Amino acid sequence: MVSAMSDILTITLNPALDVSSSVEEVVAGPKLRCDMPRYDPGGGGVNVSRAILRLQGQSRAFVALGGETGSAYKALLDAEAIPVETFEVSGNTRQSFAVLERSTGRQFRFQLPCPAWTEEQTGRALDALKPHLAKGTMAVLSGSMPAGVAADIASTINRMAVNSGAELVLDTSGDALIAAAANTAPPFSLLRMDGAEAAEVSGRSFSSPSELADYGVDLMRAGAADRLVMSMGAMGTVGVSATERFFCRPPKLETLSAVGAGDSMVAAIMIELARGGSFRDAVRHGVAAAGSAVLTPATELCSKETADEILGQVTTDEI
Repeated sequence: MVSAMSDILTITLNPALDVSSSVEEVVAGPKLRCDMPRYDPGGGGVNVSRAILRLQGQSRAFVALGGETGSAYKALLDAEAIPVETFEVSGNTRQSFAVLERSTGRQFRFQLPCPAWTEEQTGRALDALKPHLAKGTMAVLSGSMPAGVAADIASTINRMAVNSGAELVLDTSGDALIAAAANTAPPFSLLRMDGAEAAEVSGRSFSSPSELADYGVDLMRAGAADRLVMSMGAMGTVGVSATERFFCRPPKLETLSAVGAGDSMVAAIMIELARGGSFRDAVRHGVAAAGSAVLTPATELCSKETADEILGQVTTDEI
């Protein structure tokens, strides 16, 4: 295992029990006979912890779980030997499912909703999380947020982290990402988004790494984050900090499934930063890990062996 300089904590407030299968052809009407399903404990933060384990790193997971689905989820997580702290919520943990159409290679992904959180439940969750945001902890809040929580909950957790001497990396979407982009103080340690999310948040279009980097600089100067990692899919990933603007390009890869690529990227970034590596090297490792993830089927994540092979082929350009 990698000996990390900082303790890594992943935070998953809206996990999902991931179910994946395949069928010859997806057509409306008749019953579709699927292959045997695969079950995985999913959701951004947990997937980051699972990817960290595959990259021979270590992390702890804080996960909000509920009901019979939550119990099944916890059993799957325990089987992977990831240290986990659970926060019990009302209702059942949501499910998601992905179906691969074998005849075309297309993948259909369905997300079921989670039970809405009350203000009281949100407060209890934050109280339960606070002791885990100790000095020296590098935390990552990843994935969608539960219905019912305030859009700026990530900023609330970031203030808790900073006040405790911890750092918070954020990788989210939707209203939570919009609120995070409008955050001004304290800045997130690192904010990750992809080009489509950047376009949604900003109302602008980005046709080049340079344009995306310019937007990242705008967010950084406004106080949203100290560093930004902005993915452009197979093209590569932009990194922006107070002193750097660069673009990491992966080699050309045949995508089998894009599921888990972003979480694998964040996992590799967390490991490299936790052990004191540079921001640039962290992004390079992230691009390599994401590349290894797209070569795996369904809900599989990255492979350290493949990520190490890809790393040597990642090129970095100044922008």
